[in-house]
Amino acid sequence: MSAGDILYLIAALLFGYMTFVIIRGNFQRKFDEEGNRLDLKDKDKDKKE
Repeated sequence: MSAGDILYLIAALLFGYMTFVIIRGNFQRKFDEEGNRLDLKDKDKDKKE
C-alpha cells in the first residue's frame, strides 16, 4: 500500500466515525432522561391546557 492509500483509508474511517457521532448526538437530543420524546411531550402539554 502506498502512502496515499493509507491516508485515504484513515480519512474514510475518520469521516465514518464523525458522521456516526453527529447522528447519534442529534438522536440523543430528541429524548429526555426518562426516554420520552421531547417533541411529543410538548404536544401533550398543549392538549392538557
